[in-house]
Amino acid sequence: MLRRVLMSLTAVLLGFYLATPPVNAQSLDEFEEKVTEFTLDNGLTFIIIERPVAPVVSFATYVNVGGANEPVGHTGMAHIFEHMAFKGTHTVGTSNWQEEKKVLKELDNTYQKWLAEKYSTQPDSAKMDTLWSQFEGLQEEAGEYVVNNEFSEIIDRNGGTGMNATTSQDRTNYFYSLPENRLELWFSLESDRFKNPVLREFYKEKEVVREERRSNESQPIGRLVEEFLSVAYTAHPYGRPTLGWPSNITATTMEDAREFYNTYYVPSNITIAIAGDVQPNEAKELAKQYFGDLKEGPEPPPVYTKEPEQRGERRFTIQGQSQPFFLMGYHTVAQDHPDSKALQLLGSVLSGGRTSILYKRMVEEEQTALQVSAFNGFPGQKYETLFATLAIPNQNFGVDTMETSILAEIEKIKNDGVSQEALDRARTNARANLIRSLDSNSGLASSLASAENLRGDWRKVFTDIEELNKVTVDDIQRVANKYLTKDNRTVGAIVNEDNSSDQEVADANN
Repeated sequence: MLRRVLMSLTAVLLGFYLATPPVNAQSLDEFEEKVTEFTLDNGLTFIIIERPVAPVVSFATYVNVGGANEPVGHTGMAHIFEHMAFKGTHTVGTSNWQEEKKVLKELDNTYQKWLAEKYSTQPDSAKMDTLWSQFEGLQEEAGEYVVNNEFSEIIDRNGGTGMNATTSQDRTNYFYSLPENRLELWFSLESDRFKNPVLREFYKEKEVVREERRSNESQPIGRLVEEFLSVAYTAHPYGRPTLGWPSNITATTMEDAREFYNTYYVPSNITIAIAGDVQPNEAKELAKQYFGDLKEGPEPPPVYTKEPEQRGERRFTIQGQSQPFFLMGYHTVAQDHPDSKALQLLGSVLSGGRTSILYKRMVEEEQTALQVSAFNGFPGQKYETLFATLAIPNQNFGVDTMETSILAEIEKIKNDGVSQEALDRARTNARANLIRSLDSNSGLASSLASAENLRGDWRKVFTDIEELNKVTVDDIQRVANKYLTKDNRTVGAIVNEDNSSDQEVADANN
């Protein structure tokens, strides 16, 4: 699990691969011949990628909304709505929508009354019990109309694979694949769930989300990351958990979720990529037919909050009986800042593979660490972010040893720079990782949809390569000196209760 988390944080668009027979990365001009893009009158953008190597088509729907966009008091909202998108529509997932709709309205009204009483200055426990009893009765009644899992079962019956969705600080995405002769089915289902969302089993699903949160809290790395972000950020919403605070999950109602949907799930905020055995003209006609009447809406509110300059190092520890972890981060820049590529390559030079600086020293030579990673773009990349280093100590070593080694290597880079060989190797490794990740329809659809949705142009998959090639060893040394400073640093760790002295860092680190 930890490796998956790190991989997702360090992944960058460093190249492109189109797997007919194996070929090298293609030029933008060559690739554009395989791409058709268009925007409907309502603002919804489509990217169609012709890749007819198998009779399969992959679909990726990206919505430019994540944890960073949630209104104050409603953390976790983007994640909750992601769950709702699988619950069906007016026609899918219900035996009688008209009757179900009436019960759902009364259900939410009752919950809002209970919530108001719960958070009143002098809550009436008897009134709360009565309202909750009414709420449970209505929830049971609403359940009588539910046809469980109908949306996913339709996809399964038609040969669909890989259906899932994820929510991050920057975006929410939905994806799955179908046989090429089920193209119209996808257009029908996907347009229906975004035109006619039903907050079916909303309060039951909130308990599923709450359980996800409890599971995250039970894992040491989950506790560490959540605490770390809340310490590193004082103003920007990157400091809030994507899973939401427990009290915010409780306070969120169906009415809140509908307002969130109306604000952010507007056509101009959505990008859809389709890759595989698909005819662009057919896809364009189906897009107009099924998505053309998706109602326009005002542009969603931007995030204007900027994190103030950090005035000094911040530290914390969490004590408990668990595997120790060390996490350190420095405030840096968003992904389209000129320094972003140098920071990405700095992370790769430090920890990208067995020949990297930190891996060779800490894992192979000194054997003080089980794992060490350095990466820019945590917890997101759309806004000013963090350059983070995460290390897991080996047995009989503490987190203080992790910090000493990491800071020593950072100081070497700041003073002496890195070799051209190390920089070239970092580029090669990153490009190879991306080639492997894009050797599929789903990888292509996801990468292009993400670049278009979050950065305004899918072509940045290619221009990123050009920018990486411009990074010099002097740039690596410069960004290390500019951003990896003590006053700009946050340090967090999990230590065993009987080894708290491991947190006493040598004066040399200061």
